Amino acid sequence: MHTIDTQRIKFSKYHGAGNDFVMINAIKSPVSLTDDDVLRICDRRTGVGADGLIMILPSGNYAFRMKYYNCDGHESTFCGNGGRCVSAFAVEEGVASQNTEYEAIDGVHKALVTKDSDNEYTVSITMRDIESFDLDDNRLLINTGSPHYVTRVSDLWNYDVRKQGAAIRHDKSVSKDGVNVDFMELIDGKYNIRTFERGVEDETLACGTGVTASAIAASLWFGGDNIDIRTTLATLNVRFKRDGKAFRNIVLSGPATHVFDGEFILSK
Repeated sequence: MHTIDTQRIKFSKYHGAGNDFVMINAIKSPVSLTDDDVLRICDRRTGVGADGLIMILPSGNYAFRMKYYNCDGHESTFCGNGGRCVSAFAVEEGVASQNTEYEAIDGVHKALVTKDSDNEYTVSITMRDIESFDLDDNRLLINTGSPHYVTRVSDLWNYDVRKQGAAIRHDKSVSKDGVNVDFMELIDGKYNIRTFERGVEDETLACGTGVTASAIAASLWFGGDNIDIRTTLATLNVRFKRDGKAFRNIVLSGPATHVFDGEFILSK
């Protein structure tokens, strides 16, 4: 008789301003996932459904190591909202304290987690310093842990983000490896953005590295060092210190929500 090998994977579902993730504690229960496994888990019809999957792994020098996959199954660059959500998850799992440090693909991040209710948190994380970027009057190319293209548009909430975002994301003259694309508009004195994410290949409801990139674009175009950015569902804050053309001590803050826990049965 043919037997089917199965792997039972315990997970938690979190979202940061609508940017949603499957969280797995691979310190407590070691897990081995292929890219196809990640794709299946993140599928919104036949899996759990998420923009990405994050594993907490052991770290020699810090509370944990964050490993991030986009929903296409591939390990990716840093994810800001994922970095905030995994901080709350690590606290709930007893892996980290509310004031902690962890490592990710782009370096070490400090996190401060405040529990607001049973499943709601406010989380701040430090982001990498920015010392170089490509700016003109209409767009900013910058790497905030992930590469971003920020551009200003009109009538943001009716803008075709999927079509225009895909065109820029795949434009080899912009980047041979592809970029995330943030569309920004100043509405009633407030900054608003919508983001097309590579790896998701669609609009996401929020993007932490995109909010950071957009806040830096806003500072370069209009000034300021403590900037609120409204995404589709929530407002995130980015503060920093400007040092000539460099941006240092960048902190990204906003809500994180524990949605539910579950077990995914992965058949091999």
